Amino acid sequence: MVSVDQALCSGCGLCIDLCPEVFAWDADGKAVVLKQQSEDCNLEDIADQCPMEAIDL
Repeated sequence: MVSVDQALCSGCGLCIDLCPEVFAWDADGKAVVLKQQSEDCNLEDIADQCPMEAIDL
């Protein structure tokens, strides 16, 4: 299950830039998960690239 730890998320937007079908902004300017899967994005790679290590799979 894909999740974003709101306490760790800095709001840099990298995950949203890389996969906007899965990640989006919330009202506080942090990333949230829209859906659990993507055929177009490698979610493991995106989680690995998160500078705050806020994405859990």
